[in-house]
Amino acid sequence: MSISTASTNTMSSLATATSGKGAGKPTSFVPELQSMMFSLGDARRPLLETAVLVEDIVHTQLINLLQQAADVSQMRGARVISAEDLLFLMRRDKKKLKRLLKYMVFRDYKSKVLKSIEEEDLEEKLAASANSNKRQKLAQDFLNSIDQTGELLALMEDDEIDEVKQERMERADKQTRNMDSAQYAEFCESRQLSFSKKASKFRDWLDCSSMEIKPNAVAMEILAYLAYETVAQLVDFALLVKQDMSPKTSDPFSHAMSATYIQSHNPAETNLQNQPLKSNPETPENTPPATPTPPSSGAQHMGKNQPGSLGNGSQTPDSAKAKQRKRKKSAYRRTGMPFLAC
Repeated sequence: MSISTASTNTMSSLATATSGKGAGKPTSFVPELQSMMFSLGDARRPLLETAVLVEDIVHTQLINLLQQAADVSQMRGARVISAEDLLFLMRRDKKKLKRLLKYMVFRDYKSKVLKSIEEEDLEEKLAASANSNKRQKLAQDFLNSIDQTGELLALMEDDEIDEVKQERMERADKQTRNMDSAQYAEFCESRQLSFSKKASKFRDWLDCSSMEIKPNAVAMEILAYLAYETVAQLVDFALLVKQDMSPKTSDPFSHAMSATYIQSHNPAETNLQNQPLKSNPETPENTPPATPTPPSSGAQHMGKNQPGSLGNGSQTPDSAKAKQRKRKKSAYRRTGMPFLAC
């Protein structure tokens, strides 16, 4: 086979794969993704190429997750993909599983509030309240059946603050501080967007109609939540990369600069170099000089009795005694007789 023929076959296979991918994904979430990325901390108008790339990543991740969930559902003999299959796949990532469990509790609470508003009959309210915690009960029963150590069940009662969610909230607060009323209204609309609010479009986007084992309603809610979390995680990583690429305010190699460069940019430091060196190198730079010690009492007495003795060449008593001892030693050396001190 020639090189041209091989390249032609490769291009045709890529075109077939691209056409099949487009047929499986007729709808697009690019406009919604741009708004979601803006609400998660990205620019106000993200690039179209970036939104297309994020859509491709999220779509690929969800398709793989659906295939794995379908395999798990087939192994346990079920006809649909349910929440249990997705919880089983997420059992190893405890942080994301904990976040998902809190989301399911929130969905139960939201359904309960909406039903209590719409329904007026007391019996219907009681029936609705009995089924209001179905997602939470479903997750709790399934985790109880597979959890042997109690770690997964403990996630449902863990009230520890989610650091990732907290960081996203703080980022959103900083993002809205300098917004006007129109920008803030647009930001609030962007934060309300999600895949779950467009359930039919989301189902068509995943091409669930062509699957042999289809996800049920609760599984679609979990998939929509996981799709939004994937977008949020991609934005988090992008912001971390941007932070690493930004120049630092303090250069860690500033201490390696030459002395000439530092003097030319910091003239005030030249006066410090003219100061004498300290006797103790371990003393800090900002330590004041030591206080001079006062002279001894003998020295003060000598200064009072003989002022100016060092300036006029007069001898002190100590120097006279020293000279007298030298004369006696020289005399001893000449005579060879010991000297008797008085």
